[in-house]
Amino acid sequence: MTIKLLAFDGSGRPESINAKVLDIVVSAIRSEKIEVTRINLRDYHLPIYEMDDEIAHGLPQAAIDLKKLFNEHHGLLIASPEYNGAPTALLKNAIDWASRKHGDEKPLQAFKGKVAGLISASPGKLGGLRGIYMLNTILFGLGSIVLPEIIALGGSNDAFDENGQLKNDPDKNAAKNLAARIIDVTTRLNQ
Repeated sequence: MTIKLLAFDGSGRPESINAKVLDIVVSAIRSEKIEVTRINLRDYHLPIYEMDDEIAHGLPQAAIDLKKLFNEHHGLLIASPEYNGAPTALLKNAIDWASRKHGDEKPLQAFKGKVAGLISASPGKLGGLRGIYMLNTILFGLGSIVLPEIIALGGSNDAFDENGQLKNDPDKNAAKNLAARIIDVTTRLNQ
């Protein structure tokens, strides 16, 4: 079986520091010949989730398309800035839509049993750690297997060299460790 991982960030900005760290981890995973689909959540034009709207109109096509991607992949690699101690609204809204049952799907099929690796980067000392803890709680509640190996990159304004790579060995090692761990756990669970 070919392991497939879905990678996205909660910022949606191409120049986001979270996107930069995510892309470094994605590159490490791809160097091990693992398939990674890298998407931008801004490409999925989703209204703010509201149950009455779902009941009246069903899932929008963008939510169906996003759920299809979630369902086709064995694991999730998610990077998110911290906004006031929480994941971004863009990310939370995408999770809310992806969690909705559609057609003959099993409940929470997009998340249940999927391995999730979490990343955050921030100019502050904590590196977005509070937002990662909240994201961990959300994903755990949806049935995902959230890896304890996380990246919470503090001082991110000074963390990259002129080539866009991480400067410090502990940060480089954290990226390599998360890449190795998500490959290992996802492979073992899907043999």
